[in-house]
Amino acid sequence: MSIVQNGIDYLKGSPFEENLKGKKVGLITNVTGLTKEFNSSVSVLDELCDLTILFAPEHGIRGEAQAGEDVASYFDPYFSKKVISLYGDKRAPSLEDIKELDVLVYDIQDIGSRYYTYIYTMYLSMKVAKEADIQFIVLDRVDVLGGNHVFGHLMPEAYFSFVGMLPIPNVYGMTVGELAYFCNEELAVQADLVVVPIKGWKRGMTFEETGLPWVMPSPNIPTPETAWLYTGTCLIEGTNLSEGRGTTKPFEIIGAPFINGTKLAENLNELSLPGIKFRPVFFTPTFSKHQGEACEGVQCHVFDKEKSEPLDAVYKLLRMIQEMYPDQLEVKIPFETSPHLFFTHLAGHPYEVSMDDEELVIEFKEKRSKYLLYK
Repeated sequence: MSIVQNGIDYLKGSPFEENLKGKKVGLITNVTGLTKEFNSSVSVLDELCDLTILFAPEHGIRGEAQAGEDVASYFDPYFSKKVISLYGDKRAPSLEDIKELDVLVYDIQDIGSRYYTYIYTMYLSMKVAKEADIQFIVLDRVDVLGGNHVFGHLMPEAYFSFVGMLPIPNVYGMTVGELAYFCNEELAVQADLVVVPIKGWKRGMTFEETGLPWVMPSPNIPTPETAWLYTGTCLIEGTNLSEGRGTTKPFEIIGAPFINGTKLAENLNELSLPGIKFRPVFFTPTFSKHQGEACEGVQCHVFDKEKSEPLDAVYKLLRMIQEMYPDQLEVKIPFETSPHLFFTHLAGHPYEVSMDDEELVIEFKEKRSKYLLYK
């Protein structure tokens, strides 16, 4: 098994220490901010600099908050640090929050899908760091999806929100460090950006091959396999179907009280979708959509990741459910105060519109290639 060092593992003893020594530092992190030996990034930075404040993204510093729940600011007794929420009244540090800092550091494990909000916390925080004229350091982490996959639809600016705020496809094939460089140049952020690189990681590695510990980056992404299916099944959030929240297999189980799971699985398996099979399931969510209701549906089983296409599979699944239950599938789910629907903000296009972004994705790949740090 290959042993890979994320940025936080490589930092200590590296030349990048000089960027932190003697500096007042703020850290944007969460429960994934750990070394491969399970030491907190907070503890590591405490030894290198004057770590004065922590910033919490969606789900909180410790990953306890569910999706969409406001995160509170508070004093953390374990770290003996003030924690400022970046998922409540504001989505990035204010100039007042960082006025005494020399450096703002970002260390969060992402999962490589555009819908995941941590990358927007990073992007907006980079812009604030630029305005404050302080350095922004990204402690890079591996792409859980392997770094090679690029697919989906580019998010148009008209549909920008905190579940899609960058002109990138659903799956963009970059580490957070690479994406930070992309944002800095292509979106003209022009922050004083430093990326502490990963060592020993090669594109195409499975997460298991890295030798790194898996820590759930949010409450409903329990495994790397979930992260792969999430590239497609996240779109289910924009419907009245359960995406499996409130079960032990979120984003792997899809269903509703009105579905015949056996018939749905049979119909889907007749499509012979590459790398994926569907098994009928019965479940009762303990929270979220259809809480306490008996549901039927399918569990998505990936038996060949490289051949599987979760995003395409979910579009076909939705079309199948629409054919089977035209009066019961609902996609007109509102999103915050937006005039556009939740599905549109996730997918990058309205449900009824068939998108062909091939040329735009090719253009994105060409831009992306300039910022890849790893082969």
